[in-house]
Amino acid sequence: MTATEASRSFATVLDEAERGETIMVTRGGKRIAVIGPAPAAPGRMVKAFLARSAGTVDNDFGADIAAARETVDDEMRSTWPDV
Repeated sequence: MTATEASRSFATVLDEAERGETIMVTRGGKRIAVIGPAPAAPGRMVKAFLARSAGTVDNDFGADIAAARETVDDEMRSTWPDV
């Protein structure tokens, strides 16, 4: 897709990326950008790690995580996906 086409139909480009498609954007016949789905949220990866590591993480690490969670207020938490 040319940069001009991408500019004129940006909402469509985002819809395609949301559906999992990757769009190559060109200008003057040269590839200049790739637009695609966003990677999984880091919160999801941390949750998966902690679930896999249950019982194997040292106590200090667990205490650090608990302390970090206590410092995050509800407003901040609502802006983070997968928290």
